[in-house]
Amino acid sequence: MIKNPKIAISIPGADKSDLYFSFRLKKSVENEPSVYKHSNRIFVISDIEGNFQTFCKLLVRGKVINKYLQWTFSDNHLVILGDCFDRGEQVAECLWLIYSLEEKARRHGGYVHFILGNHEIMNLNGDWRYVHPKYAEETKSKRPQAALYGGNHELWHWLRTKNIIEKIGEYLFVHGGISEDILKLNLSVPEINKRVRPFYTKGNDSFRDPLLEIVFNSECSPFWFRGYYNSGMKEEVIDATLDQFGVKKIITGHTISEKIATYFNGKVINTDTDHSTENSEALLITRKGLYRIYTNDKAEKIVL
Repeated sequence: MIKNPKIAISIPGADKSDLYFSFRLKKSVENEPSVYKHSNRIFVISDIEGNFQTFCKLLVRGKVINKYLQWTFSDNHLVILGDCFDRGEQVAECLWLIYSLEEKARRHGGYVHFILGNHEIMNLNGDWRYVHPKYAEETKSKRPQAALYGGNHELWHWLRTKNIIEKIGEYLFVHGGISEDILKLNLSVPEINKRVRPFYTKGNDSFRDPLLEIVFNSECSPFWFRGYYNSGMKEEVIDATLDQFGVKKIITGHTISEKIATYFNGKVINTDTDHSTENSEALLITRKGLYRIYTNDKAEKIVL
């Protein structure tokens, strides 16, 4: 029996030209670290929601991959900031591409980060109310899980190794944001991930632990929080968050915006744009500044 068989994925293109990539299953999946040194370039995409073609276009425009879906980002970092799941019809393909790019990036000294969002947690807990009808069709198991994970439980195990918050150099990455409730617990990035990870598939339970109660049963959860963008949060709370975690900026997704935008004097950046339309963007972080990357050839520097 082959312990790490080779997998081939073929995706029909809109112009009748198929996209194709192959990879081997990992010999094992290990829990991800959650604190990393700074990278010269960090490419960030959030809330791709099964829109595989757009996902690939942004990665190509950012020179993260080439048109053959091969890693071309050298020793730099790619961050997927949650919500690959739901709404779109190519969720499994997006997941397998991210999975395959992890090993390809490491060969070049680069890294792929997949930070979980609320839709990942929902799906890990059997909440498929937002899945595309393609995945909602009955399977032998009477649920869409088999189709959603490409008929392979490898993705299920792999997702459970991911974090809900990460720090790369002077940037904090979290799908929704850091609420005051989380801040008051005075926990580090590794502590939050370590305590939460064992309960990813028990999110429907009730918890006495204050952290777990907030994370899984509250809108103040790091993957549900929208307070940066639709409430009267004070900048002093942002400053306290930056100080506690030792960073200069917080990068989020989750709350959809017309374009990638900065808030609180450039201390918070929202990367969630609508990838199901032509209004699709990604964020490129470099030592020279921050840039919006579009699905066409242009890039725009973000003025802070």
